[in-house]
Amino acid sequence: MRYQRAHGVSRREFLGGLTLTGAAGLLDLHSLALAAEPPPETTHIRLTKGTAGICTAPQWVAEELLRGEGFSEVQYIEKYKPIETYKALASGELQISFGFGAKFLTMVDEGEPIVFLAGGHVGCFELFGTDRVRAIRDLKGKTVAVLELGGVEHLFLASMAAYVGIDPRQDINWVTHPADEAIRLLAEEKIDAYLAFPPGAQELRARNIGHVVVNSSEDRPWSQYFCCLIAGNQEFVRKHPIATKRTLRALLKAADVCALEPERSAQLLVDKGVAKRYDYALQLMKDLPYGRWREYDPEDTLRFYGLRLHEAGMIKSSPQKLIAQATDWRFLNALKKELKG
Repeated sequence: MRYQRAHGVSRREFLGGLTLTGAAGLLDLHSLALAAEPPPETTHIRLTKGTAGICTAPQWVAEELLRGEGFSEVQYIEKYKPIETYKALASGELQISFGFGAKFLTMVDEGEPIVFLAGGHVGCFELFGTDRVRAIRDLKGKTVAVLELGGVEHLFLASMAAYVGIDPRQDINWVTHPADEAIRLLAEEKIDAYLAFPPGAQELRARNIGHVVVNSSEDRPWSQYFCCLIAGNQEFVRKHPIATKRTLRALLKAADVCALEPERSAQLLVDKGVAKRYDYALQLMKDLPYGRWREYDPEDTLRFYGLRLHEAGMIKSSPQKLIAQATDWRFLNALKKELKG
């Protein structure tokens, strides 16, 4: 395999922190740094299966990594709506999870006990439109489909609209539809735009439905910020700092695997039943810059989306206040040093 400095990770950095074993691309974690740490305070960790798309692949790739970190029971909890995943993290049913940063910000603004730990990945959303929508500004006065109001697509699009001076509360006609229904309506031009998760974006392109208005992994400014971040339940992080660090290390190493072993990662998603089509999963692994957790500052992402949501009146607190009360970068800072190769 040809290793290069794609997605922000060099071959030296990858091999310095990881040793691939087995056909599934899993890892040997018996490093000196790991051996020197005390065991996790709990051997049970709960993650989400995910519902919106396959972009949270590192959570699945990390399963054996987590066992290597000392978690004898790794449980994936199924939630049938994206909003349920976020609520489960706030309640403590889930302990650590990938999720859209702007959605986490609205929950922190509402007083939910969530703490940001690290950046997850850059990009994954793609905005598809009919010929009536050629740019974000064209959304004014148009009908846009999302899965749920207040959900991740709604907040992402609202942030995009606010960035170009559109009031998302008044200037856009929001309608809610399941993904399959939204795709059908877009094909029939009964809606003007739809924000797709993978593999929905791949399906839209394969079927030549609409056209891509914005690709968040390629187009500025969206490509300069994390889409998903890694957050934890505040009480869990406070009571289990060693388990938190070990979980975060497994997730970040799994992100490296997705970046530098896309074929193995895609096959793992198919084997676990997370992805139905290997070709769509492989395209995602190659397109998303999973390795940029080292390069980008997650606080910049929170500030950027926080400002957009505050301008749109969708959060009351200032971004500075939310960052001050709901971030804990000490684990990330330590792991950046440890995993640099």
